[in-house]
Amino acid sequence: MLTLNNVEVIYNDVILVLKGMSLEVPEGKIVGLLGSNGAGKSTTLKAISGLLKPEDGEVTDGNIVFDGREIHHMDAADIVRLGIFQVMEGRRVFEHLTVEENLIAGGYTRRNADLRGDLDMVYTYFPRLKERRTQTAGYLSGGEQQMLAIGRALMARPRLMMLDEPSLGLAPLLVLEIFEIIKRINQEQGTTILLVEQNANLTLSVADYAYIMESGRIVLEGYPKDLKENADVREFYLGLTEVGTRKSYRDVKHYKRRKRWLS
Repeated sequence: MLTLNNVEVIYNDVILVLKGMSLEVPEGKIVGLLGSNGAGKSTTLKAISGLLKPEDGEVTDGNIVFDGREIHHMDAADIVRLGIFQVMEGRRVFEHLTVEENLIAGGYTRRNADLRGDLDMVYTYFPRLKERRTQTAGYLSGGEQQMLAIGRALMARPRLMMLDEPSLGLAPLLVLEIFEIIKRINQEQGTTILLVEQNANLTLSVADYAYIMESGRIVLEGYPKDLKENADVREFYLGLTEVGTRKSYRDVKHYKRRKRWLS
């Protein structure tokens, strides 16, 4: 469905962020993209969704193909109409609108949309939003705003939904709930999902395939089961020793320094 082929992204004509980035997202699957801060994950999503231009960024090499069509030079609005919808990091709901008004705004790209049916679908996945449908979105908790952002994306009936750090700043129990709902949406609606995260454990628990990104390029990829058994992934991304016990913060920092010097 979606393929990135050796994509290079430069900001302000000088800052090279993506350096030959390649990945594939098959239709109907959940694909995880893991990496630390500054690895280039969000830039990858912006390159796909056409949001580089407002930040003086551009794809300078390679191509991005969605259903056989190159999209890396298309406007963001046209990319949304193709069925690609990005849930931005930090949620970014319309704070002065109600929950239901936010959701209705998500369906604006669809003609003759069954808004009532779509609202009922979203409320089925997120009953808390139904309880707060007349409440101003700015007064929701962080977890509820994340649910609203995902629900708003669902209203567009996307073929590909891209989630940027959905666990950011949320309590662990809420994160588990949201990831379970993401899995259900994929299974029940058939929505293809590209999940960008730092939380490797949770991502590998729901993804069908995953990529690990460092310094603007993919350094490792594979099925979740294989990645969980990889010694580098276990130690560097899951924080586990060879015998499966969790390392101390000092040990992890030492490993990161050692890995950086060896690379």
